[in-house]
Amino acid sequence: MSDWQEYPARISTLGEDTVIRRLLPHRQRRMIGAWCFLDHAGPVQFAKGKGLHIGAHPHIGLQTFTWMLKGEIIHRDSLGNEQAIRQGQVNLMTAGNGISHTEDSHYEGDSLHTAQLWIALPDSHRHCPPRFEHYPDLPTIAIGNNQLTLLVGDYEGVQSPVMVHTPLFGADLYSPDGGNFRLTLNLSFEYGLMILEGDIQLEHSALTGCTLYYQPPGIESLSLVMQPGSRALLLGGEPFQEAIVLWWNFVARSQEELQGAVDDWNSNNEARFGHMLSGSPAAKLKAPTLENVLLKTSPG
Repeated sequence: MSDWQEYPARISTLGEDTVIRRLLPHRQRRMIGAWCFLDHAGPVQFAKGKGLHIGAHPHIGLQTFTWMLKGEIIHRDSLGNEQAIRQGQVNLMTAGNGISHTEDSHYEGDSLHTAQLWIALPDSHRHCPPRFEHYPDLPTIAIGNNQLTLLVGDYEGVQSPVMVHTPLFGADLYSPDGGNFRLTLNLSFEYGLMILEGDIQLEHSALTGCTLYYQPPGIESLSLVMQPGSRALLLGGEPFQEAIVLWWNFVARSQEELQGAVDDWNSNNEARFGHMLSGSPAAKLKAPTLENVLLKTSPG
């Protein structure tokens, strides 16, 4: 893997037993295209009476993208949507100027395995009205004995229905029986690769599930050797050309914007963040104090 850059995940635990691997942002690699956040959660089997519960919290300037691998989560938001997401489905929430939502395990004692991502909205769309879409069916492409589920963008004439606002690519790569998995890539895109489960080799080197593998624009193809039942997530996009500020649950362009969002959320400004549906047992989250030193991402 002579020219693939490696960025180790930050490991944390959500609740009592849900392991989270945070791969984006990384101090050395903030974004891949407009993808600006990536958490790989699980797999975990919750104990009886336990589950994932994330209380009401806000977003601005981004899209939340949930790819469900196992389990079932209920999404509720301030637009009045209540939607279960199950294995093989995507939830896409466009925050625009402001939205709030909750996420809860549908059944206590259920399992959970998911990838949670954020997509930074370009300046032309980041103040748009909020919206939510559920995608129960994603196109799949057979590549030899392997399967590519097209999450975002297009591949070999097939288009994902997921609506994004910059040139992006996202695919779940699954090999039920094992073997070689070769893909043609877009020369103008940068790419990130991570293992979701199983054993995979790239250029004769074993990959680890706690690392993001990055390739700048210019790569023509990707060849993997995948063991039976292995799965990977491949992300790509044109390098994002706007400097963003990412802090807590917000993507903005300045500290003043962030402070305004914090003040609106903590003062219960429903004109901006709406009125949350009831149903989640988790308490509403309060925005932490905004720090002076922020994580700023430059173009590219």
